[in-house]
Amino acid sequence: MTENEVPLFLHLRREPFEYGLLPLPHLMFTDGTSTLKSVREKLLQNSFTYTVNNNNHNSNNDDNNNDNNGEVSRSFSRRVNATGIAESLQLSEDHARVVIDTLAAVLPEYGRGGGAADPLVHASYVDVDSIGADVYDLILFLLIQTYKKLVPRPHKDAASVADVWPSTSAFDGIFATLSPLQLMRSGRRFMPSQADEEAHQLHYVQKNLPNILGLLAEPSDNESADMQVLSSESFEHLGLLLHVRERGTEDRSLSQVAPFFANSDPDMPAVPVPVPQVLDWILEHICAAPDHPLERVLGGENGSSTVGDLDITKNDSYTSSSGSQSGAFPNGYNQQQKDAHLKLTFVEGVTKASVVKQPVDIEGSSVKVLNCHDSVIYILAPLNYATVNGCSDATILLGAVGKAVRVEHCERVNVIVPTMHICIANCRECNFYLGVNKQPIISGNNHILQVAPYNTFYPDLEMHLAQVGVDPTVNMWDKPLALGMVDPHDSLSHPAGVSDVQAESAAVLHPDQFLNFVIPKWFEVESKFQQTKDNPFILPNPYMAAQQQKYTSLEDMRASLRNTQLDDTKKRELASAIHGHFKDWLYASGNIRQLYCLQSNELDSREID
Repeated sequence: MTENEVPLFLHLRREPFEYGLLPLPHLMFTDGTSTLKSVREKLLQNSFTYTVNNNNHNSNNDDNNNDNNGEVSRSFSRRVNATGIAESLQLSEDHARVVIDTLAAVLPEYGRGGGAADPLVHASYVDVDSIGADVYDLILFLLIQTYKKLVPRPHKDAASVADVWPSTSAFDGIFATLSPLQLMRSGRRFMPSQADEEAHQLHYVQKNLPNILGLLAEPSDNESADMQVLSSESFEHLGLLLHVRERGTEDRSLSQVAPFFANSDPDMPAVPVPVPQVLDWILEHICAAPDHPLERVLGGENGSSTVGDLDITKNDSYTSSSGSQSGAFPNGYNQQQKDAHLKLTFVEGVTKASVVKQPVDIEGSSVKVLNCHDSVIYILAPLNYATVNGCSDATILLGAVGKAVRVEHCERVNVIVPTMHICIANCRECNFYLGVNKQPIISGNNHILQVAPYNTFYPDLEMHLAQVGVDPTVNMWDKPLALGMVDPHDSLSHPAGVSDVQAESAAVLHPDQFLNFVIPKWFEVESKFQQTKDNPFILPNPYMAAQQQKYTSLEDMRASLRNTQLDDTKKRELASAIHGHFKDWLYASGNIRQLYCLQSNELDSREID
């Protein structure tokens, strides 16, 4: 590479591995690509062509590029809907729909070959099945279902973990090997760093790259009958796993940067390229982070921490050149990682505190809330992805999330979120207040989960919903779908005999227990956009009636107090008693700390301004 040449990185996309794995045994093809190739043929037999034009979306069986009015249209062939997926994979219709919904959540938003993104990316809930999934995207999605998550490494300070988590639990001794509480206390569920996770994902893709290319390849037309080649169109499907980034440039599609397809005549199909040539080029440029390629080292040398993967040998271990992600701030309050290369924001290790994050505080479009305890977290920003992991006794409010939310290994947590798609795994005694466009997915070892309608709003909520594509007129909060109890992607061992057991689903919160969550107005800012004045998700009638009854009771109490004939002394005593009980409640509930935290944060922000 010359001095003036721009370095090229093929950054591994983490979204398929963090949000695209489904605990469905029918999706686990462990015999390499032989079965997947036959599945691909079945999917192609059930495929159709989908055409999109300027004014409408419609499905048909022709490949015309123009409609009757001369409008430009584009055809997407080799699509398959939920019925075709169910038939090809021997799945139920519900599970087939989960497959297509999950694939939609992890597809890249940028276009392929310089064109628009796949139509499934921005499809509304009602259009998903008519649009269908591209067969080759789906095949790669099925291949990565064989991925095993990174083995958790021991916590260096097990005493501090035990101090954070409660010492006793009503669930101790029940499903011991699956209890998130016991796993956290024993240190076996300490989360690997982001660098470790991406290194593990990178190794998986590198090891399986020949199989990946083999599923996209086709036989050569020349005399070398055994040679497999990749067309430019097939090559672009690698965009599900690889993200192109050149230093100092915007995102570009794979075929625009690959030397064997770049600068091709748009009117002439590019000549297919032999698979070995493509394989060598990808291995030369692939890395886990766009500007921090992972250095290949001998495991454990010079004190570096290596990836704890049982399937990776010493000579195949990787560590991140970007160093540790741990912060040096007390109580974890400022452990927000603003790494422009990873495009992730971390809110980590917050204990007995309240944290508010606005759009200006968010780096990239993904947030991870990790290991927060006895706290309230406000993320009032539009996002693509969000993860909540290892939290207890907390309230976590997320802004509009356009792609997917994953909540796992949490206990006694209230999660409030409007999103397109949510997956809940291995949680205990948690409540979820949802505005969700697709069925909530529940898997793993859960106990006493409750779902309820979305219950709050903030001034920019409707603008954020529109920005990320969440439809407030569609809410499937009360239609959770339970998958398997055991996650085949988890590297931890599981009890024998429960591999086919369905996960415990979530109960619907009783309307009498439903309360609106009020977001403090300390951080409201003036906006030129129309501000949200009420919950944009319409409450079901029973919840609306319960809310009205509470409001009526409150008004009756106020009227009764106003109409009570008391002298001034008695009125002061009554007011003092009410204030005293309210203050006692603030202290007993812990909400007094939230008030102090938020007021302190507001003063700090004013000083900065």
